[in-house]
Amino acid sequence: MKQYEQKMEAYLTLINRALSEALPLADASYDSVIEAMRYSVMNAGKRIRPVLTLEFCRVLGGEVALALPFACGVEMIHCYSLIHDDLPCMDDDDLRRGKPSCHKQFGEATALLAGDALLTKAFEVMSHSELGKKDPAAALQAIRQMAYFAGDAGMVGGQVIDLAIEGKKVSPQLLQQMHRMKTSAIIKAACKMGVICAGGTEEDLLKAEQYGDNLGLAFQIVDDILDLTADESELGKPVNSDLENEKVTFITLFGMEQAEQMAQEYTNNALEVAKSLPDGGFLEELIQVLLVRRK
Repeated sequence: MKQYEQKMEAYLTLINRALSEALPLADASYDSVIEAMRYSVMNAGKRIRPVLTLEFCRVLGGEVALALPFACGVEMIHCYSLIHDDLPCMDDDDLRRGKPSCHKQFGEATALLAGDALLTKAFEVMSHSELGKKDPAAALQAIRQMAYFAGDAGMVGGQVIDLAIEGKKVSPQLLQQMHRMKTSAIIKAACKMGVICAGGTEEDLLKAEQYGDNLGLAFQIVDDILDLTADESELGKPVNSDLENEKVTFITLFGMEQAEQMAQEYTNNALEVAKSLPDGGFLEELIQVLLVRRK
């Protein structure tokens, strides 16, 4: 565990520095939106997605530095989605990572624009990568993966389903489809971009997608459990918000016991993938840490 913690700390230092450098404050009349972008991005997130991009690249023998712009890109897109998710027209949450949500701190209009700007900044950062100079086709492939999984066939589509099924009876298949799109999609993109940066094979890409899919579903189930069992001070965001918004969750559909079993099954699936990779120990520990998290 100590080796895992040391590697995680090294990754976080690298990612946080790169994110801060990518979002400099300028002496301009539009600084308010940059402040809102930095407020949301530099707000002590877990950085799971960018860490996965860097680690999948490393595991397959790639240069971590080549993957760093893509790691920053996926985190910016994740943060944009959180800003928009918290807006009154979506989940209407006032707290994020223990602080006021972006729209509570800066106003709804600035928050909306900050999310838009983070989405476009992500693609700007990824398009300026060194990988684009060394292997333009690979850089384009990575960017295409990110665009696909973040769009209507992925995260955005999942959010549409989430809004459409509030207060309605939902099949297990539709619930899983929603979370595969809303939660797992961006995690899959993060893993696959790391593989692409390392010059991995089609088999490597398939393994990355399988790992990301199972990790995402396990992560979502744990998130649903924490929404009912954690304290707001632990979680850093409102608890019981799913119930208040009449959202269908793994808990409301399957019950706590079966949901916990499902989380373990998805975790085991991801562990099997990690064990099949060269030096996949960090990826094994990562998902086990996420399974027992309290925030």
